[in-house]
Amino acid sequence: MSGLNLDPVQLDRYSRHIIMDDVGPEGQQRLLDGDVLVVGAGGLGAPVIQYLAAAGVGTLRIVDDDSVERSNLQRQIIHADADIGVPKAESAAAYVERLNPDVDVRAHADRLDPDNVADYLDGVDFAVDCSDNFATRYLVNDACVLRGIPFSHAAIYRFEGQAITVTPDSPCYRCLFPEAPPEGTIPDCATAGVLGVLPGTMGCVQATECVKHLLDHGDLLTGRLLFYDAADVSFEEVPVNRNPDCPVCGDDPDIESVEDVAYVDGCAVNP
Repeated sequence: MSGLNLDPVQLDRYSRHIIMDDVGPEGQQRLLDGDVLVVGAGGLGAPVIQYLAAAGVGTLRIVDDDSVERSNLQRQIIHADADIGVPKAESAAAYVERLNPDVDVRAHADRLDPDNVADYLDGVDFAVDCSDNFATRYLVNDACVLRGIPFSHAAIYRFEGQAITVTPDSPCYRCLFPEAPPEGTIPDCATAGVLGVLPGTMGCVQATECVKHLLDHGDLLTGRLLFYDAADVSFEEVPVNRNPDCPVCGDDPDIESVEDVAYVDGCAVNP
């Protein structure tokens, strides 16, 4: 971590952090020195990017191969009507640049895959999985677990959301979901719909986990899956245990490289 060197503008911008005993100028410097990968700049990624940029996370890498559509605007709050047709990664980067000049934002209008994931994770302190498909979720999990990079996962469906954080010492996503469900059993947002404010709640949980990790403060959402039901504003935690037979973090793992796995949308993703 670089030395403490906040200028007067930064002392003003981050003053509400700096006056906190649990953050202070040292904690703010940790955020400014942070390097975070956000996979997906849609419903979940929008609040994650918004709050990490506002908090002063120094480097944000944004990977998304989609473009902004009008139907996104009901929930993807960093994009606007004028951004329709623009790659989401580029629209997100432009938003960050307007919000906070301290942030080095790197836009990648690309799809995360086994060939490029190592490059995007190189030097990252934390990853945030804001993807909307099982293939990418398993890829993020496997790549991060194999490299010892902590990450936050979340998913949304109609009025419901879930979130969990994975660290090198915790159960991973495959411990929770060993295989993707068969094709067609879980409809996506385009088919089932999603309450527009729901990803804001779950994305804020993910951003909070990232900030806590960078600050090295508090307890992360490890070994427990958080469920949120917006219909009755209820939260529930379900314990998640490490699976000794997990193919990526178990006692005798089958997955030693992401190249060992077929990551295919819409079907089971198996080693």
